[in-house]
Amino acid sequence: MPQPYDARREAEATLLLKNDLFIESFTVLKEDLMGRWTQSGSDELEARESIWLAMRLLDRIENHITSIVETGHMNKVLEEQHPFI
Repeated sequence: MPQPYDARREAEATLLLKNDLFIESFTVLKEDLMGRWTQSGSDELEARESIWLAMRLLDRIENHITSIVETGHMNKVLEEQHPFI
């Protein structure tokens, strides 16, 4: 369910996406998962599927936080261009 626009959420999401530790964490986790996936054998289907799901989950988390920022930006532009809508 989409959240209503909240300037505080947008500001926190922006800070999070610019945070060096956050960026490093996602980079390290993605590299680790990709390394595990490439090192796994073709007979390790359950492990490979679990790794793939973890990678998709990381992407979803990152995309959700990014969408908070983008939605906030779009709302600001809309308010500036069409203040009576």
